[in-house]
Amino acid sequence: MTAAAKKDRWQLLRSFELPLPSQLLILRDVGYAVLPVVTNPNRHIQEDAMNPPTAQHEVADDVLDAIDYCYEQGWTDGLPVVPPEASRVEAMLQMEGRPPATVIAHHPATQIDLTLQGAAVNAVMAGCLPEYFPVVVAAFEAMAKKPFNFHGSTASTGGSAPLLVVSGPIVDDIGMNAGVNLFGPGNRANATIGRAVRLIILNIFRMTPGIADKSTQGNPGKYSFCIAERADKTPWQCLNEELGYPKEISSVTVFAGGGFVNVENHGGQSAEAVLETIADAMANCGCISIGQSAVILSPEHAEIVANSNFSKADTCQFLFEHASRTETTLRRIGKFSPREYALQAREDCHRGLSADDILLVVGGGDAGGHSSFIPSWSRTRASMMQSEAIGVCVDC
Repeated sequence: MTAAAKKDRWQLLRSFELPLPSQLLILRDVGYAVLPVVTNPNRHIQEDAMNPPTAQHEVADDVLDAIDYCYEQGWTDGLPVVPPEASRVEAMLQMEGRPPATVIAHHPATQIDLTLQGAAVNAVMAGCLPEYFPVVVAAFEAMAKKPFNFHGSTASTGGSAPLLVVSGPIVDDIGMNAGVNLFGPGNRANATIGRAVRLIILNIFRMTPGIADKSTQGNPGKYSFCIAERADKTPWQCLNEELGYPKEISSVTVFAGGGFVNVENHGGQSAEAVLETIADAMANCGCISIGQSAVILSPEHAEIVANSNFSKADTCQFLFEHASRTETTLRRIGKFSPREYALQAREDCHRGLSADDILLVVGGGDAGGHSSFIPSWSRTRASMMQSEAIGVCVDC
């Protein structure tokens, strides 16, 4: 490739008229149908080859320079991004059957729309492969549903991060990790899908830390928070089928989660012993609220629970019944809210309003008595987990 061609290859497109770094950035090849500059951040971007941008930014013909340029523009999460060269963006969009200008989510506070084009650009930047893109799209279609409370969950001092739980055949199809080191590094699909979600929140919706994102301490999940259900170790119905989808249809469930809580019990050999340990973590004074919960059982714990003839419904009911504190305790520490706990109509104060407020899946390595609990961001009912089928329209 000639130096001149390389220079064109690394041209950057952005809007001068947005107060923060570009709502959309894209690298283009010579002759590529480019996008117009956005002059009104309330209007989603339209693709128009006849209306080229009024401003382009050029960088030296070097990939590292392009990465540095993205840093300078504030287009990263603090880690290096993949410069979104046009052919990579186009490959991402090929995984979708809808026009690039299709709006898949809207932020109610910033009044900015997320198009497939904008999502594809940021998925490339995150390091996604094209086959991951349908998961990113479905995640935002789930978050766009009103009960999720997109604005509150991205702006609050609570520091939530969107936890993505993927279930169904796509887990194996795209090579997601559902096993060892489930929440840790090492798997491209898990890491980059979760990271794409964060980059979109930052670059498209402009939820910038310290400006729009007022999280007090933050959450490591704000870099990436994406896991897969481990179907081969799940003794019950998998999550996608539990949600009502055929087993060949995959799903993603999005939960505005707080910090990760490891729950260790290597000695308990009954369902009651294992689940009481988890319930105690769910009801600790720092976490208890009427909000929802995510519980990820390790395969070892799931086997013990299932061998005690506990169904999934039994498991969630046990957790709900035992994840409680007395009103006296909550009053003493200043966390009792009569209006909130009146909704339960119970003597003690439980986490959530019912067993239905617990998202329960199996994940992690074969060995180890380590499960996890993730509390909801909202201490009330301000954010409710939402799910979406991946890559299909079940209502069409």
